[in-house]
Amino acid sequence: MGNNKISELSQFIISARRVLVTSHIRPDGDAVGSVLGMGLALEQAGKDVQMVLADGVPKNYRYLPESDRVDKRATGDFDLICVLDSSDLIRVGDALNGYGQPHINIDHHITNKNYAKLNLVEVSAVSTTEILAELIPNIITSISKPIASALLNGIISDTLGFRTSNMTPKALRIAADLMDTGVDLPDLYRRALVSRSFESARFWGIGLNRMERRDRIVWTSLTISDRQKAGYPGRDDADMINVLSSIEGADISIIFVEQPKGRVKVSWRAQPGFDVSKIALQFNGGGHPAAAGAEFTGKLEKIRHLVLQATQEYINAEKTTSK
Repeated sequence: MGNNKISELSQFIISARRVLVTSHIRPDGDAVGSVLGMGLALEQAGKDVQMVLADGVPKNYRYLPESDRVDKRATGDFDLICVLDSSDLIRVGDALNGYGQPHINIDHHITNKNYAKLNLVEVSAVSTTEILAELIPNIITSISKPIASALLNGIISDTLGFRTSNMTPKALRIAADLMDTGVDLPDLYRRALVSRSFESARFWGIGLNRMERRDRIVWTSLTISDRQKAGYPGRDDADMINVLSSIEGADISIIFVEQPKGRVKVSWRAQPGFDVSKIALQFNGGGHPAAAGAEFTGKLEKIRHLVLQATQEYINAEKTTSK
């Protein structure tokens, strides 16, 4: 990370008294870990901090220390507004309604739109919490176990347990340093990636039964009715996209998740050599080469046809280029 940017960011933080820390809707492990890790670190530095996620902390991440303190709406005035792990402001949802441009944007998505007054975007980082693990020691003298748990949770979640293609020795060393605070890595790994509720398993069953394949694309869909039938409380796919991405012979996996108010969330996963962020950008989405997403308004069937067509065209173009 650039020393000038770190110095400027540190000055923002030092001069602030009351800080708002937030991230994107339908938060994953990196979003939750980033908000908690940064929020608790700023509190340790003597700041008055409010941690906000528009959708709250998902049930499957409430094992993290202090997760019950995350609010769904911001209240009052702030000297510093910090948005983490969100490539654009739209993905923050209602968390920043009426608060204007954020002061700080810290992220690792290649499609980040640099929307804050100060943007720290490190696309080589495996997670936003990896960036924070390097930044926070410039703010406080020592990282506590609760902060380390949150930060390590982000690294584990975004790398699927240190196995994504963007894993680096640096990320492993940071994970080891966080473990030195006393964090139980096997327990954190189990909670973040292995444990599943009965309801999420039922949700998976519905989606897997509906799975389809064409050429080297695998996809499935989940409707609001499916969610109600399974009793699953979240608005995400319960991480089923990671199951689809493990299927042999699939270059790209896609999941379509119906949302309230006529919206559909689409997630792509790709094998090495493909960049699904390019497809997501066509639909005002974003992400990484190996994992990207976008949100649409309209009928599920029409959106599915549109996305599958764009994905097939991308694969065909890649085949032509590689010849």
